[in-house]
Amino acid sequence: MRTLLAACVLSSWLWALLSRAEPVDIQRRSSRVPPGFVTTNGRTFELDGKPFSFVGANSYWLPLLLTESDVEKTFKTMQEAGVKVLRTWGFNAINATELPGALESGLTYYQVWNSSNWILNDGPQGLQRLDRVVSTAGKYGIKVIVAFTNNWFCEIQGSDLYVNWIAGAGQPHDVFFTDPRIIASYQSYVKTIVQRYKDSPNIFAWELMNEARCLSDTLPAGPSCVPGSNTLRTWYRQQSDFVRSLDANHLITTGGEGHFFWKKPVEYWFDHTLVSDYNFNGQAGEDFDHDLLLPNIDFGTYHLYPQSWYAFYLITIDDDFPGSNWTVESWGLEWIDDHIRAANKANKPVILEEFGVSGLQNKSSIYPTWVQRALDTKHAIMPWQFGELGLTEDGGNRVIKYADAINHGASPNDGNTFYINQTAVWDIFTRAAKIQNERSG
Repeated sequence: MRTLLAACVLSSWLWALLSRAEPVDIQRRSSRVPPGFVTTNGRTFELDGKPFSFVGANSYWLPLLLTESDVEKTFKTMQEAGVKVLRTWGFNAINATELPGALESGLTYYQVWNSSNWILNDGPQGLQRLDRVVSTAGKYGIKVIVAFTNNWFCEIQGSDLYVNWIAGAGQPHDVFFTDPRIIASYQSYVKTIVQRYKDSPNIFAWELMNEARCLSDTLPAGPSCVPGSNTLRTWYRQQSDFVRSLDANHLITTGGEGHFFWKKPVEYWFDHTLVSDYNFNGQAGEDFDHDLLLPNIDFGTYHLYPQSWYAFYLITIDDDFPGSNWTVESWGLEWIDDHIRAANKANKPVILEEFGVSGLQNKSSIYPTWVQRALDTKHAIMPWQFGELGLTEDGGNRVIKYADAINHGASPNDGNTFYINQTAVWDIFTRAAKIQNERSG
């Protein structure tokens, strides 16, 4: 044990599907996929029968760009850096009260909510912008992971819009995973996205949700989403099976942070009390070891943010916990090892799908160790997040929404963003990309 200091109607067939504990017939991914589609073979990804190892890029903001030239510029930079996979959001939703402002500012939006139904925007300010990202990615030899919704309400509003509009005020966040009306609405949107791109080899994988948890940033967890309730695993199974029924060829994953539910979870001292660690005790809702075994979850994902997850303990510039030699760097290495062990048991690939620390010095000193461990254990690597310079729309200065902005030509920076002019960090990932490319067919 490690001790740390520090517009949708629910039909009868859907109700039957949701009520069934274990589906009798489970469609599985096709064993013969079209050329250009990524597959898996045990612990490795493959492309056209050859190993496909990669460094990828997270960029939620790419579909928010207004100009084709800025999208092209960003993909060109990614290609030159050796990026092979992009992860971005397949959701951008607004309330109807925000529509006038969105139309005036040019904000990208795919859904407009004004009741328990939403209206799809598949026009030039809507899904046509996602079309542009997917098609341009293919032009530069880059595959795309598309996430269907977000656990977090902030900024590009996600799952809590479904909760607020359909279940109503006063409901906990986790009804998103259990309310049949919400599930039907979610599946209606998912079906729209999957059918739009199901024949495209530019898609790497479908992602059920970014960072699913029992709680969100605006709504608490309810009593039915607790350690051992299997609320998220049940939802992961239902939705991965649903996506597979729509698309026999593309990979599917959870998009989760990789929280564990261990019988003997990690503990640490807080306020003179030994407490159970949220990342290991099942309270978040995930059970990475067992979620990865689901038949239509083709590979695992996990995220790595100890600097923010344990912020209440960090008191020195070196990110040490008080009174110990525990560091962000060493914790990250153990987190990587924990997930590679689970992936090895499941015999499925795993992606270190998001990771970040703030501060250029921290990035320069910590990332090399994490990236090397990921390389040594045959991970795919996707840092959070890729930044672009020299963007030109609105003269290089544009407020997108809330805190998201293009500033003097630089893409949105949340503190974890890295740019090409930060060579000490940039070179870490271009070196890793070369190694991964050499391992590929």
